[in-house]
Amino acid sequence: MSKKGLFGLLLAVGVPVISYYIVKFTSEGSVDMPRHYFFDTVIEKTEKGKLVKDTVWHKVANFTFTNQLNKSVSVDSLKGKILVVDYFFTRCPNPCPTLTRNMKKMQDAFLKNDSLVHFISLTVDPSRDSVEALKRYADKYKVRHNNWWFLTGDKQTIYKLAYDEFKAATIDGGEVDTAFLHTNKFYLLDRDRVIRGWYDGTDSIAMAKLAKDIGLLFLEKDKKKKRNLFRK
Repeated sequence: MSKKGLFGLLLAVGVPVISYYIVKFTSEGSVDMPRHYFFDTVIEKTEKGKLVKDTVWHKVANFTFTNQLNKSVSVDSLKGKILVVDYFFTRCPNPCPTLTRNMKKMQDAFLKNDSLVHFISLTVDPSRDSVEALKRYADKYKVRHNNWWFLTGDKQTIYKLAYDEFKAATIDGGEVDTAFLHTNKFYLLDRDRVIRGWYDGTDSIAMAKLAKDIGLLFLEKDKKKKRNLFRK
């Protein structure tokens, strides 16, 4: 079976069985959730005579750019949603078309949960990727605009976001061209905009894992009520 076929099969089978996992993991008493990766600080405090450490995980800062519908949009408006983010440019011959096709498959897989997950593609070539270019590109791949933004804006701001907030250089092993960012990673952010994973957007197995991890993050909304169910 081709990678494309395998990816489609894994999504077709994997996403519907999330409800099964909920029942199964709840009965077993624990869930292995997508881990946290980057922290900003560790707070130490004393509780009942004991030193307690509380990790403050890195939260991606708010950003505002213009989308393919010529609307100024802010990620703060997506409060409570799971985010999947990638970087691309419309003139890219490879691997951007593959990234976009796989993101589209992910959007289709979570069609019934489109109010819970939002997709974002940031151009790394904003001088050429106008609003009109982004709209043509999005329409070419028949994306649904309601929960997928293609964003353009100031290049310096976009790149600073990639390096400082999404940790692109760290995730890509330091092999990132600061003059022209070109990464094939999909970044998964939870409802608090904390990075919970990154995935090779050209790889079918990685995409199936991303689909699974999105499903697991759906469960996390109730973690305060059922804290014993979650391991990290």
